[in-house]
Formats: sequence, C-alpha cells, structure tokens
Amino acid sequence: MAYRRTPAVQARLDAQREAVLQSAVGLLAERGYGGCTMAAVADRAGIATGSLYQHFAGKAELSVELFRRVVTHEIDAVNAAVALRDTPRQRIAAVVETFAARALRAPRLAYALLVEPADAVVDVERLVFRRAFRDVIATEIAAAVASGELPEQDPVLTAAALVGAVGEALAGPLAAAPAGAAGPEHGDNTPSDNTTVVPALVSFTLRALGGRDDSDA
Repeated sequence: MAYRRTPAVQARLDAQREAVLQSAVGLLAERGYGGCTMAAVADRAGIATGSLYQHFAGKAELSVELFRRVVTHEIDAVNAAVALRDTPRQRIAAVVETFAARALRAPRLAYALLVEPADAVVDVERLVFRRAFRDVIATEIAAAVASGELPEQDPVLTAAALVGAVGEALAGPLAAAPAGAAGPEHGDNTPSDNTTVVPALVSFTLRALGGRDDSDA
C-alpha cells in the first residue's frame, strides 16, 4: 500500500520548501550561483543537506526554481510600473526604467539573473525571461504604432533588440559591482549608477523607437 502523506506532514514539507527557497534567494543575492551550493542552502535554511534532496533533485533543479521565483518578482514589479503610465511610450520607458533601476540597486542578484555562468537549464530560463520582457515592450510598441505615436515597425523585433541592448549595457556596471553588493532589498546600501545609467537607457530606448525623447529640444 502506497504511503500517503497526512495534511500535517505535507504542510510541514511545504513550509520547509518555502524556507529553502527564501534562503536560496538570499544566497543568490549575496554570492551568485557559485555560492548556492546544496550544502550552503541547507545550512542557511537550517536543515540537513539530505533533507534538501526531498525537495530538489540537485542544484540544477533548485537553480531553475530559484530563477523563476526571482524573475516572477521582477516581472511583477515592471508590470506594476507600466500600469501607472498613461501612454504606450511612457509605458515602454517605464519597463526600461524599472528594470534597469532595480538591477542597479541589487547588482549581484541582477548579474546572476542576466549573465553569470550557470547550468544550461538556467540559460534556457534566461531566454524565457528575456521573452517575457520583450513581449511587454512589444505590446506597447504595437499600441504606439497603431495610434501613430511611433513610426511603423516590427514590434517584436524592435522589442527584442531593445531587451538585448539594455541587458548588454547593464552587464558592465553589474559585473563591476563590489562582491557582496546585494542591494537594499537584501540589506546592502551600495550606491548605484541610477542617476546616470537609467536616464541614459530610457533616452536611448525612446530614440531607438523613432519617437521623440522628452529631452530633445
């Protein structure tokens, strides 16, 4: 007869899994994927390493779940910012502004999400991540083209190019961040380049779309 977990046992396992993921997010923000070993995550979560394997088959599986959790949080933040803007052009700017500002405030975490060498399964998730941001921007580009706010163009192609350009522009500052610069969300007050990099990326985005930047004379 197959063993069936009682509700109490399942609740305990669910709580333990949540503690593991929260511990892993903290380690990722502090040390990157290299520091998210199974032993380190188990130690941070206060459980035996063997218990961790009840939830994840190995580091690759843990890394994918960890990546998805953090990315979902970032996408939610971008969507919330977009919802506050009135026009498609403003909403496109909000995507870039929010994404870049959050990355620079938590550089170690953003570096792990965008460019840090990791398992191949994480690279697959990165493609999904980029496409999610691409689709948000492409929707707004299509709306702006339809309203005549932007010139005719392929919304998906333009959005993909913008996501790639912004990610590449951020790679340098993120890689240069001091070790352990997790960002304010993780207890670090490391200064960022928000005052210069973020406005420049927003201006670049608006000019690349063929629209008029607010700073134009």
